[in-house]
Amino acid sequence: MQIVYFTLVAAILYLGANWIVDRIEIAAGRRFKYRSLLFFGILLTLALVSFKLISVYTGNH
Repeated sequence: MQIVYFTLVAAILYLGANWIVDRIEIAAGRRFKYRSLLFFGILLTLALVSFKLISVYTGNH
C-alpha cells in the first residue's frame, strides 16, 4: 500500500511544484532562464519531506 501512497503523492507534488514555480514567475514578472532548476529544487525538497513523512506514518522508518 505504501507504493500507492508514494505514487499519488509524487503526482500531486509534481503539479504542486509546477504551480509554485508559476506563482514565483508571475510575482517576478518574467520567465526564469533556469526554470527547470528551480522546479527541480522545489520538487526535490517537497518529495524528501513528504516521502519521509509517509515512511514514518506507515511504520516503515
